[in-house]
Amino acid sequence: MQYFFLLLLLMEVYAKSNSSPCETGCECRGEVKMTICVRAFFTQLPSSIPPSTELLDLSENQLTFIPEKSLQMVRKLRVLLLHDNNISAVADGAFSQLEFLQKLDLSRNRICSLGEGFSLGLGALRELLLSENQLRSLDSKTFMHLDGLQRLNLTDNAIHSIQMRSFGSMSTLRQLHLEGNKISSLNNGIFSMLRSLEVLNLQGNRITRTEEGVFKPLTNIALLNLAHNHLSTVYFKTFLSIHTYSTHILLEGNPWNCDCDLQREFRKLKSVQRLFLDDYHNLSCSAPPELENYHLMDVDTELCIAETVTVLVITVTVVTTVLAAMVMAERKRKKKKNSKHWTQQGDMSDESEN
Repeated sequence: MQYFFLLLLLMEVYAKSNSSPCETGCECRGEVKMTICVRAFFTQLPSSIPPSTELLDLSENQLTFIPEKSLQMVRKLRVLLLHDNNISAVADGAFSQLEFLQKLDLSRNRICSLGEGFSLGLGALRELLLSENQLRSLDSKTFMHLDGLQRLNLTDNAIHSIQMRSFGSMSTLRQLHLEGNKISSLNNGIFSMLRSLEVLNLQGNRITRTEEGVFKPLTNIALLNLAHNHLSTVYFKTFLSIHTYSTHILLEGNPWNCDCDLQREFRKLKSVQRLFLDDYHNLSCSAPPELENYHLMDVDTELCIAETVTVLVITVTVVTTVLAAMVMAERKRKKKKNSKHWTQQGDMSDESEN
C-alpha cells in the first residue's frame, strides 16, 4: 500500500512538472495547441502562456500597447488574434520573434501609425488584418519585411497618402483591401511590385484622378473595384494598360459627367474583350444638370448623335466657306491679271500708232 501511494505521488509530481502554465482568465487547450483569452479584461499581455501555443486569441480585451519582443515566450505561434482591443501603438520589433506566424489580426483598434520595424521577423506572415484603425498614411518601410504576405486588409482607416514603395516587398500579395479610406489620387508606381495581385478593392474612397500607367504592373488582376469614388470621367488608356486575360471592373456610384467624351471612352472600353464593366448598366449621371440621375446607358447614343450632327454641320459650313473664299480669290486674281494684260496691250498699241 505504501508503494502505491508513493507511486501516485510521483505521478502527480511528474504531471505537474510537465504541464504548461495557463494564465487566469485564459483557456489552454494543449491537445490542439490553442490558448483562448477572450474578454479576460487584460490591460497588458499575459505572462503565463504555454510555449507550445500555436493559436493565441487575445481579442476583446483592454490592451493598449504591444511592447518589443513581448511574445518571445510563444515563438511557435502561427495565429495571433488581437482584434477589438484599445491598442494605439505597436513597438518596433514587437513580433520579431514570431518567425512562424502566418496570421496577425489587429483589426478594430486605435493604431494611428506603424514604425519602420513593425514587420521585423514577419517573413512567414500570409495574412495581415488592420481594418478599422486610424492609420493616416503608409510609409515605404512599414511593410518592407512582409515578403510572403498574400492578403492585406486596410479597410476603414483614414489613409490619404501612400508612398511610392509602400507595397514594394509584396510580390506575392494576392488581395489588397483599401476600401473606406480617404485616397484622392492614384499615382504611377504605387502598385509597381504587385505582380501577383488578383483583387484590388478601392471602393468608397475620394479618388478623382488616376494616372495613365498606374494599373499597368497588375499583370494578374481579376477584380478592380473603383465604385463609390469621385470619378467624373475615365480614360481608355488607363485601363487598356491592364494586360490580364480577364479583369472585372466596378465603377458604380461615381459622379459621372455624361458628355460625349465620356461616351466615347466607355464605348472603347466595352470593345476590349478582356475587360468586363460588370456594373455599366448601373452607372448614372451627375452632370450636365439636365441629365442628373439618368442612367449612362440611356443617354448613350442620343446625346452624342446631336453633338456629332452639329459638329458635322459646322465642319461642312466652315469647309464650304473656305472653298468659296478660295474660289473668289482665284477669280479676283485672274480678273486682275486679265485687266493688267489688256492695259499693257493698249499701251503697246498707242506706242505703235505714234
